[in-house]
Amino acid sequence: NTILCLPRSFEYSQKNAVLVPVAALGFGGMLVYWMRSRQKIKTIEMGDGWWGSGERPLKGKEDESIRPFKIETSDKEIEDLHRRLEQARYAPHLEGAAFHYGFNSSYLQKVVAYWRNQFDWCKQVEVLNKYAHFQTTIEGIDIHFIHVKPSYVPHGRAVQPLLMVHGWPGSFYEFYKIIPLLTEPARHSLNEGDVVFEVICPSIPGYGFSEAPHQKGFDTIATARIFHKLMNRLGFKEYYLQGGDWGSRITTNMAQMLPQSVKGLHLNLVFISRQGLRRMISVMLGAYVPWLVGLTREDVQRMYPFIQKNIYELLRESGYLHIQATKPDTAGCGLNDSPVGLAAYILEKFSTWTDKSFLHKDDGGLESKYSLDELLTNVMIYWVTSSIVSSMRFYKENISKDPGLTADARVGVYVPTGIAAFPQELVHTPRVWAKDIFKNIITYSYMPRGGHFAAFEEPKLLAQDIMHFVRKVEQL
Repeated sequence: NTILCLPRSFEYSQKNAVLVPVAALGFGGMLVYWMRSRQKIKTIEMGDGWWGSGERPLKGKEDESIRPFKIETSDKEIEDLHRRLEQARYAPHLEGAAFHYGFNSSYLQKVVAYWRNQFDWCKQVEVLNKYAHFQTTIEGIDIHFIHVKPSYVPHGRAVQPLLMVHGWPGSFYEFYKIIPLLTEPARHSLNEGDVVFEVICPSIPGYGFSEAPHQKGFDTIATARIFHKLMNRLGFKEYYLQGGDWGSRITTNMAQMLPQSVKGLHLNLVFISRQGLRRMISVMLGAYVPWLVGLTREDVQRMYPFIQKNIYELLRESGYLHIQATKPDTAGCGLNDSPVGLAAYILEKFSTWTDKSFLHKDDGGLESKYSLDELLTNVMIYWVTSSIVSSMRFYKENISKDPGLTADARVGVYVPTGIAAFPQELVHTPRVWAKDIFKNIITYSYMPRGGHFAAFEEPKLLAQDIMHFVRKVEQL
């Protein structure tokens, strides 16, 4: 009897030997799928906020109206500016220092002479007002934005809403050259078919004509939520996002917060805060066997020598960041009181962040890429709104926390993403590193030229890349 039972129990144990691993594999697969699907829908909590003065009113709904807004100036404002420019004191420049010590004081005197005697703020206000400006109150503060619709839409073509967000020390004005290329591509020989945009450019709260938060803690996540509310208020259910500098982090947070509302995210700067052993190994091996760690030849050219390009140059360019991330109000009060100090502080960034080699030029290379009218218009947006201090505080609100502990640190970006890597950008992020956060990169372009202020410096290149990206997303 026992002998008869043996084959059956052997058969049974054989079945088990097959079934148990299959079941385990099936269960394991389901577990992995469940964990991945859970990870996929992990988002930043939208939450809510109040940034107005004092306590949030208990009663009454916020005024959600969208009000037309116009930039205005006055003789009094211009006279006050001229008086301050005339009374400026200058430090004698160091011979042969070019821009190595910061803004060259001899060239600064030339810029100020132009500002005092030739720059026409009234004319620039007309330029600024050529697009429709609006304000609306969100979470207790007035949010300023421009909204530009295409003047002509060919039959059967869908208009894509695109929110473009600036950074520091820029403004909504950075986008004035790229807007016509995006809203009227055919008129600028960019008509490769199918893509036309209506563009919304808000001012980050505390910058330009957007009211500054009255409460502590206003970071990129709060900004992301406010900009989603803005798009919603304008009647958009789905939209594209574009950003560099702070705009990159804000739009990334928007994609992490409401991925269902974001059709695509296009960035010209990628922030990656996560460092680890894998990254260290990647850096160490990248110069010798780049293919082993997923780096391209172009990545190697842009990243090495690593210490020089990613530590030394970055330290040299980020002294302002340490001040603004710790005690912004102290330095800020001097800049808010002196237009000359403000211009030197802001325009120095438009020199070396546009091209690192401009450090060696007496005029910082400023006029090789921009006109003084353009540069001073951006400075004037900070001056007439007294917004330099509140714009600097944005660093303290965002950088004073441990980057690994912020709400967005552990959330991936799953919306279609396009990255335009400009060669003169402050840091280069290879595609293989970007993939750690951006899980759905549709386009990654090594741009042929250009630096940090891409829309302002190379509007056509950036417009072409945005269109190329959106065209691909629309075909998905």
